[in-house]
Amino acid sequence: MPVYAYTALDAGGRTKKGGIEAGSVAAARQKLRDDGVFPVEIAESSESRNRDAGTGKGGGLFKRVGLQELSVMTRQLATLIGAGLPLVPSLSALAPQIRNQFLRATVVRIREEVNEGNSFTVALSHFPEIFPQFYINMARAGEASGTLNLVLERLADFQEKQQEMRSKIRTALAYPVFMFVVGSGVLLFLVTFVVPNITNIFSEMHQTLPAITVFLIVVSGFLKSFWWILALVLAIGIAGARSAIKKTEGGRNFWDKLKLNFPLLGTLNRKIAVARFARTLGTLLQSSVPLLAALDIARNVVDNLLVANEIKRVAKDVEEGQSLSAPLARNQFFPPIAVEMIAVGEQSGNVEKMLFKVADAYEKEVESNIVMITSLLEPVMILVMGGVVGFIVVSILLPIFEMNQLVR
Repeated sequence: MPVYAYTALDAGGRTKKGGIEAGSVAAARQKLRDDGVFPVEIAESSESRNRDAGTGKGGGLFKRVGLQELSVMTRQLATLIGAGLPLVPSLSALAPQIRNQFLRATVVRIREEVNEGNSFTVALSHFPEIFPQFYINMARAGEASGTLNLVLERLADFQEKQQEMRSKIRTALAYPVFMFVVGSGVLLFLVTFVVPNITNIFSEMHQTLPAITVFLIVVSGFLKSFWWILALVLAIGIAGARSAIKKTEGGRNFWDKLKLNFPLLGTLNRKIAVARFARTLGTLLQSSVPLLAALDIARNVVDNLLVANEIKRVAKDVEEGQSLSAPLARNQFFPPIAVEMIAVGEQSGNVEKMLFKVADAYEKEVESNIVMITSLLEPVMILVMGGVVGFIVVSILLPIFEMNQLVR
C-alpha cells in the first residue's frame, strides 16, 4: 500500500506531521480521524514512490540498503527503546532520521504494521530484502525475552564488526587494484599507440626482423584493430562465469572449492569463514536463540557452500545429542585451536564468550594476512609490468642494433 505524508492537528490544536500507510487518500484521512487527529494536508510521499520502484514497480535502485545504513538504524532504534520509549513512538521518531529513502519508507510500513497489532518480528519478516533471517531471529528472541533494546545493540555491534572487516579488506586491496588499472592502461597505450609508430620505420626499411619484434608487431596490430573483440569476449566470459556460479550448484561448488584451495587466498578465505561463523553463532546464542536454529542461520552467513554443508552436518550431530565441539573437531574446515577454545567454552558454560574470542582472533589474523598478501602483490605487479615494458624495449632496440651493425 502507498505511504502518505500528512499534516494534522491533534486534540490540543498542535501541528503533527508524519506518514501513514493506506489504500487511498480517503482511507488515510479516515485512519487519522480514528487516531484522534484532524488531517489538514495529505499527499502520497516520495518514500512510497521510491518503495514501489524498489519492489518491482520500477527500477531496483531504491531497494539497496547498505550494511552501514542498517547498522545505524538498528543502533538508533536500540537507543530509543532503551531510553524507555515504546516501540511505535520509537519507530515514528526514527523514520525522519533515516537518509535512505527506501529504508525510511520500510520503517514507516513496519511502524504501521506494529500499530495495527502485528509483532515487530512479523513486520520485519515482510521485508526479507532488507532484514536477513539472522536479523529477524535475533529480534524474535529479543521480543520473547523482553530485551529487544539489548538484542538490537548486539545486532548493531555485529553489523559494525562485519562492516569494519569489509572496509579493511577493501582498503588493503585499493592500492594494488589502482596499480593494476593504471599499469594496464599504460601498457595498452604503449602497445596500441607508441609501438606501431616506431615499428612502421622497420616496415619501410624491408629489413628482416627478430622473432620477438615480429611477435610484438602482430600483438600490437591485433590489439589496435580488434581490441573491442577482446573486450567483448572478456565481458561475455565474466558474465557467463558469474551466471554459472550464481545459478548452478556445480558452478557454485567449483568456485567455493577454488576459494578455499587457492594459494595464499585459500587460507585467508578459510579464516574469514571461521570468523564469520564464530561471531554469528556467538551473537545468536547470546541473544537466547536455540543452538540448532543458530547453526542453521550461521551456515548461511559463511558465504561458502562447502563450509555451509559441513556446518549442516555438525547441526545434525548436535541434534542427535553430541556437543558442538565434537563434530567440529571432525570437520576439515575448522582449525584445531578454534575447536579447542569452543570445547573449553562448553566445559565452563561460556560458549558465547569463547566464540567471540575465536572471532576476534581470526579477524586479526585475516587483517595481518591481507597486509602480507598486498605487500607481496605490489612488488609482483611491479616486476610483471617491468618485464612487459622490458620486453617491448628489447623488441624495439634489437632491430636498431642490427641496423647499426650493418652500417658498420
